Amino acid sequence: MKVVITGARGKVGRVATQALLDAGHDVLATDMTRPSFESEHQGSARYQMADLTRAGEAFAVVRGADAVVHAAAIPDPLHNPPHVVFENNLMATFNTLEAAVRFGARRFVYISSETVPGFNFPERPFLPQYAPVDEEHPSHPQDPYALSKYFGEQLMTAAVERSGIRCISLRPSWVQNEDSYEQNLGPLVTGPAAPSGNLWSYVDVYDLADAIVLATESILSGHEVFYVAAADNIGSRNFEEIVRQNYGSKIELRATSRPDASGISCEKARRLLNWTPRRSWKDYLDAEGRSLSRE
Repeated sequence: MKVVITGARGKVGRVATQALLDAGHDVLATDMTRPSFESEHQGSARYQMADLTRAGEAFAVVRGADAVVHAAAIPDPLHNPPHVVFENNLMATFNTLEAAVRFGARRFVYISSETVPGFNFPERPFLPQYAPVDEEHPSHPQDPYALSKYFGEQLMTAAVERSGIRCISLRPSWVQNEDSYEQNLGPLVTGPAAPSGNLWSYVDVYDLADAIVLATESILSGHEVFYVAAADNIGSRNFEEIVRQNYGSKIELRATSRPDASGISCEKARRLLNWTPRRSWKDYLDAEGRSLSRE
């Protein structure tokens, strides 16, 4: 297929772009960073700079695409003013999706977020009703990032109701790669299991890229939402024990497939996308939280 991927120069976008190329797709990559005016490396994706908050630029890059993977976003609510996060994320999604609908693209893959239920950046903290959290859990987002992702999912639902496009929203957990495991997860592996907004969940960027390819190639109709997380939790601790230690009986515990399960259930992705996470923090870090690449 001819696939447009937005946010192609980001942590997720770079790996997903290569995964789509490896799967045999014709990929146009777009982002806000300036292009190189040298000859492209053989086998690399074509690149076009675009500001997707401007409708004309979104239409320009989406024209002719069979599928769109929308990974572009300001990735948290902490480093930009709230209105900038919300406006950028929501309008970029609206414009890109609108272009896909009007040009007749068949598939739109939206990179949403685990934060949609609202546990990660709330001004008034609250707890999940149950764990592991799945796609049926109620959503009560408060911060501008989670709100933008929540409304983005609503845009997907509206699009399938007014057109023939098929949409999949992926909700990745905290995304990690070779460069981030030690910095982000190392201290959490060795330290105590303190309260966690996402219940000690994470996902490897290469597993996420696999899910993106499967979603792009999927023939599922309508709009489906899928969580994407590693099979184990950070530190691979006994999940029931750390929930009880930190939250007592305030969170209903539901069945898990393994003692060290993630706080996010990906059973729906396994069932409908045939996706299975294959990587763990243990592939990158030793028991002391240090990178294996340094040993």
